[in-house]
Amino acid sequence: MKSKKKKNTGFRLGYDRATQLQLHTLMLPGTVLMLLFSIVPLFGLLLAFKNYSVIEGIKGVFTSPWYGFQNFKVIFGNFDFKRMLVNTLGINLIGNLVNIVMAILFALFINEIARPKFKSFVQTVTYMPHFISWVVFGGIVITLLSGDGGLFNQILLKLGVIEQPIVFMADSKYFWAIAILSNLIKELGWSTILYTAAISGVDQALYEAADLDGASRVQKMRYVTLPCIKGTIVIMVIFAVAGIMNNNFDQLYVLQNSFNLEKSEVIDTYIYKVGLQQLQFGMAAAVNIFKSILAIILLTTANFVSNKLTDSGLF
Repeated sequence: MKSKKKKNTGFRLGYDRATQLQLHTLMLPGTVLMLLFSIVPLFGLLLAFKNYSVIEGIKGVFTSPWYGFQNFKVIFGNFDFKRMLVNTLGINLIGNLVNIVMAILFALFINEIARPKFKSFVQTVTYMPHFISWVVFGGIVITLLSGDGGLFNQILLKLGVIEQPIVFMADSKYFWAIAILSNLIKELGWSTILYTAAISGVDQALYEAADLDGASRVQKMRYVTLPCIKGTIVIMVIFAVAGIMNNNFDQLYVLQNSFNLEKSEVIDTYIYKVGLQQLQFGMAAAVNIFKSILAIILLTTANFVSNKLTDSGLF
């Protein structure tokens, strides 16, 4: 019996090793890509503390002289930095608040559609803009808001709201609203996917019990659906808070011009201009480190507050 047991154990270990080898072989391409594009580039963070010149090439990351915190002092001393920080936080704070609320409401609306074909049609139509690049979608927005024959101006003129066309893209005071609303239109359908999936997992017995109690549709949304998807909402809010320093670069860069720069210049566009156009990689790396540290602080704070208020969080 003992020898038989040893043979079985050996066979099992060999089988497990073969299985693990196959699994790790399947993981190898993804692991290599992760190392190349996520781990190796972390050495570039050294540039934030070095006086790096682009002519030194890759070896300059390690051989260029240490610069201390001078790059950080230059960035924080920039008179435009406060404006960029306000624009970044303002667009993201208001945008996330609007997007999360509207995504939840739209998911509730989709859940109330009784006809499956019409429901699929609505979902398809609202998902489609997500797959259009911001180069194309931004061009459509700029054309619609044009002061020279733009559809939006024509509608306002016909309704008598304005007497003269407004060049929206050339007036910085409209930029935040344009950025937030255009992103909402483009991403609303896509943003509802997680909420719709969470709603589909709600126990139908709860709705049946609510029907027996005479609850209306609005009451079932408020007292059944929303409490059941609270965990998903909390996680999405935490992610939104953690990413509050990350703007949609494609969108802002397409909509940005010299006239609205006062309200459209954010940290991400500044990094692009300083890092790639002016080749000041040290300053760009310093800004990225600042963003990463702030994101970690926001993530832990949002998770702590969530655990205290709702007893649920990421960790």
